[in-house]
Amino acid sequence: MKGGAGNERGQAAIEVLGALPALLALGLVVLQLLAVGYAAVLAGAAAEAGALALAGGGDAERSVRDALPGWSRTRARVDVSADTVRVKLRPPSPLGSLSRRLEITAGAAVGAP
Repeated sequence: MKGGAGNERGQAAIEVLGALPALLALGLVVLQLLAVGYAAVLAGAAAEAGALALAGGGDAERSVRDALPGWSRTRARVDVSADTVRVKLRPPSPLGSLSRRLEITAGAAVGAP
């Protein structure tokens, strides 16, 4: 039975290699979900910054862009109305079409005291 232990080790190595693609796919899904969550936080904070600027009579769109980190400025769309600021932000993704489908929208409004 000398060959039995070696065969089991070899089989375990093959099973790990077989599971590796599934583990990598799971890791990519988790990273994408984290990127979406981070984009949601960024969009919400940027919309709030724009609403504060709007309330103070400043440039809401510029405030939104200033509140976003560099990589996300080109991925953001800003819509400013009389009392509302909406920010649409595409999270980073290895697939452009997936990034567009996962676009986050956040808004903030200026209310009377």
